[in-house]
Amino acid sequence: MSCFRIIGGKKLAGRIKSSGAKNSAMPIITACCMIEGSVELHNVPSKHDPILLLNMVKGLGLKVKNTQKNTWVLDASGQIKSDVIGEKTSRIRGNQTLLGALLARNGEVRLESLGGCKIGSRPMDLHLKGFQALGATVEETGNSIYISAKDGLTGSRIFLDFPSVGATENIMLAGCMAQGETIIENCAKEPEIEDLANFLLACGARIAGAGTETICIEGQKKLKPSSHSIMPDRIEVGTYMIAGAITGGNISIGPVNPVNVDSLIFKLQEAGVSVHVEGGNQIRIKNNSRVRAVNIRTLPYPGFPTDLQPQMTSLMSVSNGVSVISETIFENRFSSVPELIKMGANISSEGRSIKVRGVEKLKGASVKSHDLRGGVSLVLAGLIAEGETIVTDIEHIERGYDRLDVKLRSLGADIERID
Repeated sequence: MSCFRIIGGKKLAGRIKSSGAKNSAMPIITACCMIEGSVELHNVPSKHDPILLLNMVKGLGLKVKNTQKNTWVLDASGQIKSDVIGEKTSRIRGNQTLLGALLARNGEVRLESLGGCKIGSRPMDLHLKGFQALGATVEETGNSIYISAKDGLTGSRIFLDFPSVGATENIMLAGCMAQGETIIENCAKEPEIEDLANFLLACGARIAGAGTETICIEGQKKLKPSSHSIMPDRIEVGTYMIAGAITGGNISIGPVNPVNVDSLIFKLQEAGVSVHVEGGNQIRIKNNSRVRAVNIRTLPYPGFPTDLQPQMTSLMSVSNGVSVISETIFENRFSSVPELIKMGANISSEGRSIKVRGVEKLKGASVKSHDLRGGVSLVLAGLIAEGETIVTDIEHIERGYDRLDVKLRSLGADIERID
């Protein structure tokens, strides 16, 4: 088991480069299962989940090669297995889009289980309803899902009860090779959906409307190989933006499309942090005073992202005033709150919301990471806390952050990874 040891009180300063987006790389890697021939992916993040998924698809029969740093070539020529089974399947969440990709490719797929952080209910019903609307049959046995469409998929009109990112991606993948037109309404509008669509378009898919509430897909018999560069990770960028704010630092992060982090920019500015866009794709964070308390409510994109709520909770714990933070996406997204309280934070729960009364200082403590974003929020708290903070169970954090300790040290943080 590994941990981070942090000595707080260092103001961060300098420039860091963002990694490729984990939440974009995962569905794009699974989409490669549909394409016969060599696909070249650039800016693939060296994070735990994408690397584990690359090994997983290799086990399905894809030829997978790392040609240079952050560049991978995937070739799905030949026979590709339909069964996604084994211990690895329970360790990551992003393998869910293998359902749509393998169903489109082979006419059947079996997925043994789903992993990821225990941050709340993430049911598959929207995914499965979408596949059934395309003509597939679904069988669920224990932790196993078997989906088949022996006579092929047929395009249909599908309305999502909730704008689920995973369901939107899965139905997009299946619809790309379904016969006729597929229309998905009330879609997720996240930038990662657009990145997946751009990759599929480069491979010959016909997709319109990605990034809006309605996506239209004209099914194709076959997709062709292409190359694609994974978009920058807006959640990683947002995490470092908050790190700069909480430490009273002066840092620049990029590349990133500033529009993708607009909701965070507005909240940080509301809190009194100086935020400037430089050169069109770099964001400068400056802060030399205690931030003002602001209220936050998580919503599907373009609302405030649930993946940045725990980090903002850490920032608000040392704010001047009282903030109310409401979580509308995942009911267990406050796992870091008891750990922050150990560090001296004043936080009380009110149903799906928490009330954060800002304190002047946090104190170092031994705290446990329970999930990816909650874990990194404890690292941010440790950067500002007096004394030593030990964050354990950091395997959760490393699922989504590439060399977090190295990047923070390059900005002046006193942090080390201990095995």
